[in-house]
Amino acid sequence: MSDRPSVVIGMSGGVDSSVAAALLVSQGYKVTGVMLRLWSQPGLEESNRCCTPDSMAQARRVAAILGIPFYALDVQERFWNLVVESFIERYADGVTPNPCLVCNRQIRWGFMLNQALAMGADFLATGHYARTERDQTGKVHLLRGLDPKKDQSYVLSVLDQEQLQHSLFPLGGLEKTKVRELAHEFGLPVAERADSQDLCFLAGGDYREFLSKYAPTASKPGEIVTRSGNVLGQHQGLANYTIGQRKGLGIAAPEPLFVLEKDLIRNALIVGYQSDLGQSTLRTGPVNWISVDPPTNDLRVQVKIRYRADFAWGILHASDDGCATVDFESPLRDITAGQQAVFYDGDDVLGGGIIRS
Repeated sequence: MSDRPSVVIGMSGGVDSSVAAALLVSQGYKVTGVMLRLWSQPGLEESNRCCTPDSMAQARRVAAILGIPFYALDVQERFWNLVVESFIERYADGVTPNPCLVCNRQIRWGFMLNQALAMGADFLATGHYARTERDQTGKVHLLRGLDPKKDQSYVLSVLDQEQLQHSLFPLGGLEKTKVRELAHEFGLPVAERADSQDLCFLAGGDYREFLSKYAPTASKPGEIVTRSGNVLGQHQGLANYTIGQRKGLGIAAPEPLFVLEKDLIRNALIVGYQSDLGQSTLRTGPVNWISVDPPTNDLRVQVKIRYRADFAWGILHASDDGCATVDFESPLRDITAGQQAVFYDGDDVLGGGIIRS
């Protein structure tokens, strides 16, 4: 039996990773469960979305039911240094980051994958809704998950070939309703456990409160102004606002006002009317091309400019410096520096890069 492929499955105590583990066991893999103990706000551990004592207990219970070994790895210091500090610094720089991208690249497919390989495993598996497919050259393509409502290929766009060669996503071809059905069939106690939606290290999910404590300069009040320079009021810190935001500005006007820009130098929030919203072009930083070389000609692709955004058609131009420019067929109102732009050719994830402008 020792010739069976060996897999480390990242477990969270939730239904997705639990069913992924059960599927791997049923398919004959030699499975080991691992849960990462991430950093959380001191004294508020019970309020966090993952890594709570209850989540740890649930993951252990599932592992016992499946008859697989289970280990907890403490990565709190590493997570703080690589993920949380980056989150704080990016907000202080006036951009809106997605810390899940950093976590996937540095923690899950950095530290945890290396640990899995050191343990003798052939693969690292997770409960992400995405698929992989190997082509005739041996390259692994990252594909959208079958369930469009749960597809998580966006947050996996930071992975490279070496990481994908050792990755398994057992849920990629399933819909969420089927996953819950399977949890019942496998007799898992987490079958009806609610999904986690917020950033895992935020107690209560309020990033504004978190930043006011850990990045007070990002919450420094300043002026709300129009592009013509008219002062309309005071904002409560640039970090508290997102491009395209309409509600919660605290100012009155004949027509609804929207956030257009953040001026970090003046600490000013630039607002305007809906007709002022919308950009037709974005530029990224260095692009992570997953299974293709950078295109030498302009390429029509679908683009996601943030995890929950709809797909938008645009013309992709890869530049010689490793970055990319996208010209959209219709203006988008919420292109935001710091978010990831991810490029798709049908179901195939071509790559992605952090939006710079």
